[in-house]
Amino acid sequence: MPKKVVLAYSGGLDTSIIIPWLKQTYGCEVIAMVGDVGQQEDLKSAKKKALATGASSATIEDLREEFLTEYIWPTLRAGAVYEHKYLLGTSMARPVIAKRQAEIALETGADAVAHGCTGKGNDQVRFELAYKAIAPKVKIIAPWREWTINSREDAIAYAKLHNVPIEQTKANIYSRDRNIWHLSHEGGVLEDPANEPDEAMWQWIASPEKAPNKPEVVEIGFEGGTPISVNGKKRSAVALLDELNKIAATHGVGRIDLVENRLVGIKSRGAYETPGGTLLVTAHRELETLCLDRETAHYSEMLSLRYAELVYYGAWFTPQREALDAYFTEAQKRVTGTVGLKLFKGNVTTTKRVSPYSLYRKGLASFAMTGYNPKDAEGFINLYALPVTIPEEAKVK
Repeated sequence: MPKKVVLAYSGGLDTSIIIPWLKQTYGCEVIAMVGDVGQQEDLKSAKKKALATGASSATIEDLREEFLTEYIWPTLRAGAVYEHKYLLGTSMARPVIAKRQAEIALETGADAVAHGCTGKGNDQVRFELAYKAIAPKVKIIAPWREWTINSREDAIAYAKLHNVPIEQTKANIYSRDRNIWHLSHEGGVLEDPANEPDEAMWQWIASPEKAPNKPEVVEIGFEGGTPISVNGKKRSAVALLDELNKIAATHGVGRIDLVENRLVGIKSRGAYETPGGTLLVTAHRELETLCLDRETAHYSEMLSLRYAELVYYGAWFTPQREALDAYFTEAQKRVTGTVGLKLFKGNVTTTKRVSPYSLYRKGLASFAMTGYNPKDAEGFINLYALPVTIPEEAKVK
């Protein structure tokens, strides 16, 4: 039986009821860890709530800068997007939270860690793979795989029974996860893919119909594939994303509705708001078109898909993900420059691409073909066509 448990605590429905459940079930001490990944919530109140509901101690860990520089920026450099749409907001946040949680367990001599992930989702895998990588000998407690609570309605009833204050009601049943990169929504009407999301569900990004009637142009600067500036002004990672989030959200940019394949083998439907991230991914791709040679660009596309899978599957602390990071760090060395984007009522268009390492040559691209001898194409085509022409010649013989 564990004597001291470090709980990844958010103050939401699931983790709020876990504190009394852990104490009742295991009779253990509970340390609540609140990871600040930019969720725009009253974390001091969450800390007080943890203590009021039975935690022996609680801590707020500011992980925002680490989250951006060590998790989001590498994923951005890799161009990793899961199943064409998902910009991996929750997927990237889990390992940074779990890593710090496991470190606290080691620092405090705790013999267990716990999380509030459901037994059929991806997050349980993401948390637990990180625990096993950082603190492999520490016991893992996953209440949703142990208790008799089977739904959010059951969880609400449990909270009321144990006098745990919560925000969720049967009328507001969405499960949400927010951080500096995105805001996700699951449950409610979204559980039927035939239903359109309620407009009232969206909480961050303005409706495109109600966005400003005048477009706005924003310029994003990159160095080695990493964003460094907005409109010519250098920014820290947090300040840069905060500014882009505000601009994109105002113009209705960054909403997606997705049916995705979970790691555990089932499909789920979620709605995501990723304002600044949408601008960064778009700008980064545009800059790559200018700076990457064809073979590196095409090979990177294949590796990007694998990188996205690894992040989504929770395999952050793995040799393969680290090896891919080494590849992308090298491949992105010349992805430096500025991209201009025009935002208007949910749409994003490119206005400029500029780089000192641009591989684009106007003389070669022009119809005037300066510096290019079209006669050379004949021999190239003949050689390129050999795999096609040789079999046909063999048929004639």
